[in-house]
Amino acid sequence: MKKLTQKELDFCRMYVRLGNLKEAALRSGFSLLPEHKAAALLSKKEIRKKIAELEEEAPASDAMIGTGLQRLAFGSVGDAVKLILSSAGDSSPDIDSLDLFNISEIKYTCGKGMEIKFFDRLKALEKLSELVNGNKDTAGLSFYEALERSTGAYTKKDLNG
Repeated sequence: MKKLTQKELDFCRMYVRLGNLKEAALRSGFSLLPEHKAAALLSKKEIRKKIAELEEEAPASDAMIGTGLQRLAFGSVGDAVKLILSSAGDSSPDIDSLDLFNISEIKYTCGKGMEIKFFDRLKALEKLSELVNGNKDTAGLSFYEALERSTGAYTKKDLNG
């Protein structure tokens, strides 16, 4: 069986991670006709086998959700700025090559400019914290108990029961 190139391995990893053929091809360096390149790559037996192996090793769905939340919370807005600046000038960027993952809405009005809305980073951080901390719930605690816990007033005996 033929050994995969680094770009082909990157494509397999990105496809398993993103679930999007075109984006996986773009992010792994196949910028010329990424849809066609992705289809050509998938026609290779070695590529399909590697993807199947990676899918078996793939992190649990919580980890995938965490990855998405991290992209929303910490992702760059650089490509969104490129998009705005290009709308003011005559040049237009290659939209397919821009990372617009953290954008929830784009509005363009002729002559008035562009409005871009991003996903709420704080909400993404809260959800990420819940995922990492196992959705610990303090709703059942009285207000006084919650205050004591937040100040560290509990002793080890109190916390252990």
